[in-house]
Amino acid sequence: MATTFADQLRSLPDEALGALIQLRPDLVIPVPADISALAVRAQSRNSVARCLDGLDEFTLVILDAARLTRAADTALTSVAAILELTTGIPEDEARLAIDRLRIRFLLHGPEDGLQVVGAVDEVTSPYPAGLGRPADFLDPRAAALVADRAKLRRTVLAAPPGARAVLDRLAAGPPIGALTRDAVAEPVRWLVDQHVLVPVSEAGRAPRPDGELVELPREIGMLLRRDTGPLGVLRPTAPTPDGPARTPQAADSAGAGQTMEAVRATEAILESLATEPAPVLRAGGLGVRDLKRVAKAAGVDEAGAALLVEITYAAGLLGESENGQNQDNFLPTAAYDLWRAAGIAHRWAALARAWLTMTRQPGLIGRRDERDRPINALAPDAERAGAPQARREALVALAELDPGAAPAPDALLELLAWQAPRRARGRETAHRDAYAGAALLGITGLGALTSYARLLLTDNGPDDGDPLGVHPEDAHADAVRALDQLLPAPVDHILVQADLTVIVPGPPEPDLATELDVLAEPESAGGASVFRVTPASVRRALDVGYQAADLHALFRRRSRTPVPQTLTYLIDDAARRHGGLRSGSAGSYLRSDDEALLAEVVADRRLGTLDLRRIAPTVLVSPRPVARLLGALRENGYAPVAEDGGGTTVLTRPKVRRAPTRTPRIAEPSSPVLTGPRLAGVVEQLRRGDIATRAARRAPVTVRAAHGQAIPGLTAVQQHTQAMAVLQQAVRDKARVWVGYVDSHGATLSRLVRPVSLSAGYLRAEDERGESLHTFALHRITAAVTEE
Repeated sequence: MATTFADQLRSLPDEALGALIQLRPDLVIPVPADISALAVRAQSRNSVARCLDGLDEFTLVILDAARLTRAADTALTSVAAILELTTGIPEDEARLAIDRLRIRFLLHGPEDGLQVVGAVDEVTSPYPAGLGRPADFLDPRAAALVADRAKLRRTVLAAPPGARAVLDRLAAGPPIGALTRDAVAEPVRWLVDQHVLVPVSEAGRAPRPDGELVELPREIGMLLRRDTGPLGVLRPTAPTPDGPARTPQAADSAGAGQTMEAVRATEAILESLATEPAPVLRAGGLGVRDLKRVAKAAGVDEAGAALLVEITYAAGLLGESENGQNQDNFLPTAAYDLWRAAGIAHRWAALARAWLTMTRQPGLIGRRDERDRPINALAPDAERAGAPQARREALVALAELDPGAAPAPDALLELLAWQAPRRARGRETAHRDAYAGAALLGITGLGALTSYARLLLTDNGPDDGDPLGVHPEDAHADAVRALDQLLPAPVDHILVQADLTVIVPGPPEPDLATELDVLAEPESAGGASVFRVTPASVRRALDVGYQAADLHALFRRRSRTPVPQTLTYLIDDAARRHGGLRSGSAGSYLRSDDEALLAEVVADRRLGTLDLRRIAPTVLVSPRPVARLLGALRENGYAPVAEDGGGTTVLTRPKVRRAPTRTPRIAEPSSPVLTGPRLAGVVEQLRRGDIATRAARRAPVTVRAAHGQAIPGLTAVQQHTQAMAVLQQAVRDKARVWVGYVDSHGATLSRLVRPVSLSAGYLRAEDERGESLHTFALHRITAAVTEE
């Protein structure tokens, strides 16, 4: 018959042991040597806390019921005792919750002798279900009041309104209230005088009349909960978020439109930073003025711009580069050019993947830190390790609802708080930021999760057919294909209007987009983009090498409407004037075969700062640089071109600056998913290790000592290991032990204590004789023996 925790694990069939590992994968990271080591890990504080973080509200309440119903002498409970506290709900629901705890081995043993894993008490509230400790533990007078049920009821009914309000508040939990010794509120003093509340010390162990806390005994709290039940209001099923229902088609259409807008805004931000790089602040991050500038260039608010800047940096599209003056600037990287050449769906998938996995919380940007300083975009203060998990939790909660469900964020936060109360506590802001970011990126449409985003959230880990991951598939290929079907097909044509506006009836192909960047000025973006051809844009096209005939041919080839005469005249006029002036360095010179044109330039008062001087009938010189000469002439309506020393025209395509390529930082999943052959291999490894360990125990003493096993009378290291094992068991059993230790003066001492916790290199224990709490460094402990 299994008697120990390890024996119970050892007696499990492979399927049940595999189920435990699947539910608690941290137990096999790394794979323990044998099942005894697995049992020690399953009872450790960290593993138990991690397991509790994934339990829902109702299961945690049932665990509290198990803690409340433990016998004082054996610390055991039973299924029947737990069910007695779960009034008003179906018994099947409570049994399912008990089974969830048992399969995770937070409860273990037979149904009539269940035991709670000791570490549960260490990582949870000391007041199960919000109820205090028994009255006989707190104060004899309170115990006497509780024993007289009639007197207890009369006392509670006679409580003044203020005192009854205090009782109702403490009965709802937690049962602890704070007070001061100098001034005690009258209602609280009345309750203390009637022994309904018991003053306790801050440590919460021994009663103290002048204590700074008061506690409501458990029996009185359960009496006050007579309407709701001993455990309070029980919710065995998750709350259903209320909200409008969208059709999946409407959600997909709205989301697809938003993906196009997100990609467009991202490209505009990166182009703005490429044209005018933003300096990196001394403390790190992007300045507020630069953020406002790129937000204006992209046509989004500052919060949206901050989110997109963070995403581009996480995706490796934005990086830092030194400008030659010991100043780092934010610039697009070489990966941006590859990203820009891809289709909209692929570009969106890269942004969505970076958002899901980046360890940043953009919602903090603009707020103030603990030193009352604003948090800037890309600054270290916005780093949050739990941000990826918070985003996935928020989206998975939305994905588990019916397709098209669009509940309000508050309703979704309530659902998350029920699904994992311990994990959701303190993450409300991160979850709200996740929903806001999902809406901006088009992961949600009209508040509902889109179909392609559901594919994005699908875990495409190694399957049973490929356990080693030799042939991995693109985890986002399905999402890209689904989004591609929703987006309008890229177009290779334009519609030229008589007012020189150019309409692109859909997302342009990469070649067309490149041509439009040179030929026209953007006016509006959306499903159909609008550009305008201006004299400056035509001159820009001529500057990069186009001829007038090339521009005429391009518009005839691209336009599905007749090219208006106004555009033809504009191109011809600009081409006729283009190159009529030529400049070089003298400082710089200006020459032209048209002497009248040079005379006009010399006489132009707007160009007086250039200090132009005629050195020949067809040549002017200036001490100013060529770039300044060209800029001033163009600003005042002239159309010069630059030439080199041999008289050849110099093409003035803008120089593209790029930061070094960055490798995006991808947050790894918190724990792997073990299925199929991998899970079977782990179970088999544990079984083999257990067999080998049991065989080693039958070996001679010298062999066991060589393998590091604890053998009495051997090395000091082995004695210390035995002491640690005794202390760990004493923490679980709340038993008293004799601890031998070396003090700071080198003297060997011993003390009888009750261990409270064992972590971070220290033992914390209570000395009941002196009513004090002691802390021992573990490396100074030499021995530990349980009190006889």
